[in-house]
Amino acid sequence: MNASTSAITLAQRRQAVRLPLPILGLVLMVTGSALACSLSDFSGQPTAPAQVAEPTLTATPKRLFQDDFSDPSSGWNSLGDADGATEYANGRYRIWVNKPNWYLWSTPGLNFSDVRVEVEAINAAGIEASDFGVICRYQHDGNFYKFTVSSDGYYGISKVINGNEQLLGMPELQFSDSVIQPGSGAPNHLRADCVGDILALWANGQMLAAVKDTDLRSGDIGLIAGSYDTPGVDILFDNLVVTQP
Repeated sequence: MNASTSAITLAQRRQAVRLPLPILGLVLMVTGSALACSLSDFSGQPTAPAQVAEPTLTATPKRLFQDDFSDPSSGWNSLGDADGATEYANGRYRIWVNKPNWYLWSTPGLNFSDVRVEVEAINAAGIEASDFGVICRYQHDGNFYKFTVSSDGYYGISKVINGNEQLLGMPELQFSDSVIQPGSGAPNHLRADCVGDILALWANGQMLAAVKDTDLRSGDIGLIAGSYDTPGVDILFDNLVVTQP
């Protein structure tokens, strides 16, 4: 497997209206190599909101991959510096972001087409202005779908194509009280469906959004977390399960 850890900066802070998040720069850190490039423009335009039926899954989907992160050799990178880290931590997988307006993500080096990705996520630092979630159909050129919620209850599905991030199915991030707020100590159970051309995001058993897109058909899965103005975002992931419809 070819695991990777990556980071992106944001070109501007997320405002109160929760505008789409542009990408300013991209750094890909792959085992034994590094690549950096400047992406100065956010050219993706949000699509209009659309009602899309959730993907139909079989009653007993086939399990493709699972990880409770108890084994540090299960395929994820352990990398870090003063700006953040992606690492195994006491039986969980930790993404720590210690730089404002910054995302970090990690992938295990797998390849799937139609998948459902489920994971538990705990906001260990309690910072409300923090994003976290999962990735599907991640490709080596940095193209992928991103499913995230924020600790203060906002959510969205995005795609990144050639360094441009585009929020799908809504003009701005939306709010849901299905997201568990920091302080409770309970994890958020997140689920992302990538089935054919349908992408769906769930939080704690509630479907938040479902959109259609045909640009990416297969790729890796991953975990992602990001900060806004406040550094020190600390997300602990556990009980990852990837199934095939």
